[in-house]
Parts: sequence; structure tokens; C-alpha cells
Amino acid sequence: MNDENGTHIGGIEKRDIVIADYDPAWSVTFQSHADAITQALGNDALRIEHMGSTAVPGLAAKPIIDILLVVKDSGNEESYLSRMEGAGYELRIREPDWHQHRMFRTPERDVHIHVYSLGCPEIDRVILFRDRLRSNPDDRSRYEQTKRRLAEQGWESMDDYAKEKTEVVEKIIAAATSEHKNHS
Repeated sequence: MNDENGTHIGGIEKRDIVIADYDPAWSVTFQSHADAITQALGNDALRIEHMGSTAVPGLAAKPIIDILLVVKDSGNEESYLSRMEGAGYELRIREPDWHQHRMFRTPERDVHIHVYSLGCPEIDRVILFRDRLRSNPDDRSRYEQTKRRLAEQGWESMDDYAKEKTEVVEKIIAAATSEHKNHS
């Protein structure tokens, strides 16, 4: 069953939003999944990066590892779907109208793998955001405070929580973009 947009395979799930203090084990978990994805996809995994809050040392986060996976064409599920499922991941989100984004997760729901096509502009945005949080303590603190405040509210879905963070995320990306252009 899909949600009203046809994006969430299995429908919307209500999940509690829990923000945990930074855990150095998150990078170890990322690496083990990066290795599993590489094993499953070989050269078809064009890029694998740890993204999101768990990729930022010192930043509190939902204890869910976000992984960026770049393939030639994320819309061509036949080129990777069965191999990702064979590695133990389940397809959870299909967004053909938003950069052909796909998201897999572990059955434990503690790892999300975001799949984009080579050249997708969202790749640069998520890496720019991650790197800005790694290098700018003020933005990192502002983002963490926002997340902690929002996590205290009840949410119907994780998507609703994520949408509420959009304004601060966009401001941080804009600052990073401006700084990047000034140093180029």
C-alpha cells in the first residue's frame, strides 16, 4: 500500500522522533553498510557517502544512519533493486517526481540509503549541508537546537518532522553556498 503520493511503500508510519547525543559508532555502522552496498552493487555504486546528522561529529541526531548512494540512473530500479534487496535492504520510498529519489532501509529501520542518479543536484546539496555542519559550530548548534525542539512535539510521520526543519536547513545551505562561491 502506498501513501496518497505513491511514495511510501507500505504507507505512512508513525514513529517517535528521538534525538541522541553523538555516537562515534555511527561512522563504524556507516562503513559496514558502505562495504555491504559495494559488495552488492560493485562498480554500479558510483559514490557512497555518509550524510545527514550522524555524519557530523559532535552533532546530536536521530540514531538512523543516512547514506548517499549514487548510481547511473536511480529511475532504472532493475539495475540495482534486486541486488539491494539481496543485501538485506528494503525499498521504502519511491519518488519519481523528485530527482528519481529512492530510499532503502534496513529491517531494523536504523539505516536509510538515499539513491540518486549521477549528476543530480541534490547530491551536492546534501554534501554541502553535511560539510557546513562539520565546519561551522554555530550552524551545527543552531541545527541541533532546532531538532531537539521539534523532536519534543508529536509528529504523524518522520516526513512531517523533516519538513519542519526545512527553513533552518535551507538557511544553512544558503550560507554554505555563499561561502563556497566567495572562496572559489
